[in-house]
Amino acid sequence: MKCISESTEERIKEAAKNVFLEKGFDGTTTRDIAKAAGINSALMNYYFRSKEKLFQTIFDDMCGLMFEGMLELLNQPISLREKISKLMDHQFQMMMKNPNLTIFVMNELHRNPERLFATVGMAKQLTESKFDKEIENAIVQGTIPAIESHHILTMIIANIQFLFVSKPMTMLSRGLDEAGFKAFATRHMEYVKDMLCDYLFKPEHST
Repeated sequence: MKCISESTEERIKEAAKNVFLEKGFDGTTTRDIAKAAGINSALMNYYFRSKEKLFQTIFDDMCGLMFEGMLELLNQPISLREKISKLMDHQFQMMMKNPNLTIFVMNELHRNPERLFATVGMAKQLTESKFDKEIENAIVQGTIPAIESHHILTMIIANIQFLFVSKPMTMLSRGLDEAGFKAFATRHMEYVKDMLCDYLFKPEHST
């Protein structure tokens, strides 16, 4: 019985995530979620007493998805260049699986600014990771130019997430299907990775 309950709860959460990502909080009804999960509204209300409670669960999961994988990478004992490359790969793969994530989170933060406190707490952990100290040490050693770690993270996040924020316009203006967009986005990500690494690890900073 426990396994069935856990399976139903996860099915509801997965369905709710997909509907919320597509329609946002205001555009989603409990009936929409129940239909997507293949259950009736009464059963959904048994697991999650309100749309608000279910939404908060999904929102917290989505914010965690944006930051938690990054935090793990930032603390890995690997070279700085490899770490930056892996961070970009992680962001890209995460956005490929969840292309509406950025718009969803930004819209809900504007709709309910109180949610910002939770995301700020998660983001703050990034600046307290090993990465920040590694950047400082690399600057002191002269292996990279003087730049704050926050700027590096912002360049990584902004350049990759904007690909997916602008996805509908890119597909329309270039006449791309999903496969074409994936190829375009993959090339763009590699260009951004090369430009950022070429800037940070110029030969004059490596000698």
